Amino acid sequence: MSRLVLVAVFVSASIIALAAQDLPAANPLAGDAAAILGGTGLYRARCADCHGMDARGVRAPDLTSVWAAGRTDPALHRTIRNGIPGTQMPAINPRSTDEDIWKILAYLKTLATPAPEPARGNAENGARIFRAACAGCHRIDGEGGRLGPDLSRVGVTRTRAAMTRQIRGASEDFINGYEPVTLTMANGQTVRGVKKNEDLFSVQIMDTRERIQGYVKGDLRAFQNETKSAMPVYGPERLNQSDLDDLLAYLMTRRGPVR
Repeated sequence: MSRLVLVAVFVSASIIALAAQDLPAANPLAGDAAAILGGTGLYRARCADCHGMDARGVRAPDLTSVWAAGRTDPALHRTIRNGIPGTQMPAINPRSTDEDIWKILAYLKTLATPAPEPARGNAENGARIFRAACAGCHRIDGEGGRLGPDLSRVGVTRTRAAMTRQIRGASEDFINGYEPVTLTMANGQTVRGVKKNEDLFSVQIMDTRERIQGYVKGDLRAFQNETKSAMPVYGPERLNQSDLDDLLAYLMTRRGPVR
C-alpha cells in the first residue's frame, strides 16, 4: 500500500473518530414533529423486527426505558451506529446518516417511560440469590454460565415488570442463539441444549454441559425445536416475593457503563 493511500486512510479514520466525539449532548431533533414522523418509518423498517412495533422488545430488549435507566442521547446514537459487539445488536447500515439515527431516537423518546420508582428489595442479598439460582446458566461481568443470555446490562435492557414475567415463567420469547432444542440420536439417546447455528443439513448447539456440538441432521432420529423456554419457572413456591424483590433490585443495578 502506498504512503499516499496510508495517509488517506489515517485521515479518514481521524475524521470518523472526531465526528463520533462531536455528537451533541442532546438530540437536536427531539420534539420535532417531522423528525418524529420520519423516525417512526425508519424504526419500523430497521428496528421493529427485533425490538417490537411498540419498542417493548421481542427478540431484543425493551427500548422504552433506556433513558430512565440513565442512557444518554449520544451514547444511544453510538450504539445504533456501531452496534454492540458480541451481542445480537448489529451496526446500522453505513449509508444511514446521523440525522436518520437522531430521527429514530426522536421517535423512541415519544415512547419513553418515566424514571422508575426506587427498586424494592436488598440488592446485596439479590446478588447472593443470583449466584445460587441463576449463575449456573447466566453470566454477569464474566462470571457464571453460558446457556442463557449474559445479564451484565439487563438493568438497561429490561424493565422490572419484564424481568418479573421472565422469572415467573410467563414469557416464551427466545433470544437468537438461545432457542431450546432436543436432539434424538440414532441410538435413542437424547441431547438437550440451546441452538447456536442451523442450516439445511446441520445444526450446532450448546448442550447442558456448555459444550458446543455440531450434528448432521440426516444422522439424527429426531430434531425438535422446543416451544417452552429452557429457563426454569420460578413460581412463589420456589422464589418467594421477598427474595424476588431482592433479586430484581440486584438485576436493576446491572446497567453497564453510563455515558
